[in-house]
Parts: sequence; C-alpha cells; structure tokens
Amino acid sequence: MAKQNLEKYIEDATKNIVEDRAATKTLLMTLMKYMQLGDDRHKEVGLVAAKYLETLQRSNEQLVKLAVLLQKSEHRVDGISEQDKQDLFDLINKAEE
Repeated sequence: MAKQNLEKYIEDATKNIVEDRAATKTLLMTLMKYMQLGDDRHKEVGLVAAKYLETLQRSNEQLVKLAVLLQKSEHRVDGISEQDKQDLFDLINKAEE
C-alpha cells in the first residue's frame, strides 16, 4: 500500500512540475516578446523574467532530485530511507507552492 502511495505522490509531483514548467515557459516567452519592443521594457520587466528563469531552474532541480530518489528506491532491497522519504516530501511540497 505504501509503495502505491509513493508512486502516486511521485506521479503527482512530476505532473505538477511539468505543468508549472509549461506555464512558466509560456509566460517567459510572452515577456521576452514584450521586451523586444524596446530597450526600456527590459528595465521594466527584466526582474520578472529573471524570476521565471529561477522557477525553471528550481523545477530542473526538483526533477533531478526526483530521479535520484527513484533510482535509489529501485536499488534498495529494504525500501526507501527515512531521509529519502523526507526529501520526497519536501520535493512534493515545493512542487505545490
């Protein structure tokens, strides 16, 4: 039962990360088009663009952590460690923010 719950959480976290990345990429592309219309616009929204890039970077980190946890759990005979469980829980909470 716990393994099914873990798999569901991993699936949900991955789905959230992918959806967040798609939304962020769309917003970033729109912002980049807006900035191309004038140099003054870069000053106006440059920090927002940087935040979008940070969001994409965090989602990359979340995907890597998720992959590491999955790899560890596949190579463990006794299941996932308490630290890995905590890491996964933290990852899921960050994905939902």
